[in-house]
Amino acid sequence: MGRLSEAVRWSVFPLSAVFALSLVILFSPGSTVPSGPPNSDKVVHALLFAALAAASRLAGVGWRVTIAWVLAYAALSEVLQATLPIHRSGSWWDLAADAFGMALGLVVCAVITRSRRL
Repeated sequence: MGRLSEAVRWSVFPLSAVFALSLVILFSPGSTVPSGPPNSDKVVHALLFAALAAASRLAGVGWRVTIAWVLAYAALSEVLQATLPIHRSGSWWDLAADAFGMALGLVVCAVITRSRRL
């Protein structure tokens, strides 16, 4: 039982780390966010939510639960960006990039998992 609990503990570490990184990226004051080419923030959103979804699956969270919590977090983050006094704005396009990234992360994770089984 000791090895199993240690394995579970280590499998949750990447998810915890990516989630903490997402908090910094999504909720840093707007004045501290570097600018880039037009729409580069959509790429950041997609990659961040791909990482969240993949880390969730690798932590043993089911795909339905992963979809539910990642989409809920994406929607909540956009609402909070629009309402908190952090000089950020919520965007439907950011939410779409989040959802696309989540789907991408789930597909990549499924492909990697299946290739390991073969």
